[in-house]
Amino acid sequence: MRISPEMSQFLADMEYPATKDDLLREATRDGLGPADIALLEGLPEQSYSAGWHIKYRLGARALSGAFTSVEPALA
Repeated sequence: MRISPEMSQFLADMEYPATKDDLLREATRDGLGPADIALLEGLPEQSYSAGWHIKYRLGARALSGAFTSVEPALA
């Protein structure tokens, strides 16, 4: 998963703490693209303290998805 430059700038400019709803409202108002908004929609409902916190959650979700799609190892 790669975070777009627009998403990085959005997260840098966002005021924290911010909830998922805050992020989605501001992303829509700022004109963030549909792919970036979809990433934000997949975040857990919680309060985020900084942009790195959101990037961490997005990265963890991407890694989790990568590992769950791998075939189990043969014994």
